Amino acid sequence: MKFLIAPDSFKGSLTAKEAAIAIATGLKRVYPQADYEVVPMADGGEGTVQSLVDATGGKIMTANVHQPLGEIVRAEYGLLGNSKTAVIEMAAASGIQYINEETRNPLLTSTYGTGELIRAALDQNVDQIIIGLGGSATVDGGAGMAQALGARLLSSAGQEIQPGGGGLADLDHIDITALDSRLQQTKIIIASDVTNPLTGKSGAATVFGPQKGATARMIAQLDQNLHHFAMIVNRDLGRNLEFTPGSGAAGGLGFGLLALTNAEMRQGIEIVTEYSHLAEKAVGSDYVFTGEGGMDFQTKFGKTPYGVAKVAKKVVPTAPVIALTGKIGHGAASLYEEGFIDAIFSTPNGAKSLTQAIREAKADVALVAENIARLIKMQ
Repeated sequence: MKFLIAPDSFKGSLTAKEAAIAIATGLKRVYPQADYEVVPMADGGEGTVQSLVDATGGKIMTANVHQPLGEIVRAEYGLLGNSKTAVIEMAAASGIQYINEETRNPLLTSTYGTGELIRAALDQNVDQIIIGLGGSATVDGGAGMAQALGARLLSSAGQEIQPGGGGLADLDHIDITALDSRLQQTKIIIASDVTNPLTGKSGAATVFGPQKGATARMIAQLDQNLHHFAMIVNRDLGRNLEFTPGSGAAGGLGFGLLALTNAEMRQGIEIVTEYSHLAEKAVGSDYVFTGEGGMDFQTKFGKTPYGVAKVAKKVVPTAPVIALTGKIGHGAASLYEEGFIDAIFSTPNGAKSLTQAIREAKADVALVAENIARLIKMQ
């Protein structure tokens, strides 16, 4: 008997690795002699660095960087087991966790720290960098990132523009003669499920600006500034990317990466399944266990359990795929119609407060896995 165990994190309670170990713990109570392939997963957002480091035997690295408002913080990134691929979550340097109700202002927040993380990864002599674009505090089109990597974003007076989406209004021309030359030999893989363009009604400022503190007046200003940035990039760099799907991701960081690096954009779960060698590890599995903190109708749009199930069904089509989740949300039953996930189980053991549910998540997940194993044994 072989079990493939590949969950995402249960946000706020268990990392992907902890969730996977909890599932394995429960199954081993019934099948102590079975083979277990444990592969912590993520979908390109929070937890991607840790999941890929765990799955490949890599290591966590740290670097001093500037957070969105310019203070120095210690941020983590990952170096995968092959030592040739780095993985970065842009939120580690430029995330919304660094601002609050009083300080959030996308006219001022910058992606400069993300550029510093990229530079730190380049210092490790990698030839590939995976960058997850979720959770940003910024709407600067990746301008700060570009500046950190050596691009000069200059006003008509020849001065560097100010950080943040507000500073883009003063941009007159872009000088990339000092851009880090290592970027040309490095493949950048953008992990993002966002398809929004840079500007317009579906653009970075309009859709994502409010959650980062943008008022209606700010949104209009930011959208105009991003349009202006795109026009300058098109003129000076010859890249027309304003309406490219995904260029609006992370407040336009997708745009900046596409404009200045050898970047390609892919779904996060596809990247994680590829780099964790999930398909190879699924070979010979009799049962597949996956899951995450919550599952609903949106799960089929690039979330981890659905991505794991699709990969597993290609490799071992007869192996049941069982998902564990802290919350079964609206429309989760529609996942059965897709034909990849065979059963979904809620993990909390009885009615309890959120605090208690988080505290007892590991034991609850193990107990549900154990009970599922007992059902399997009855067959």
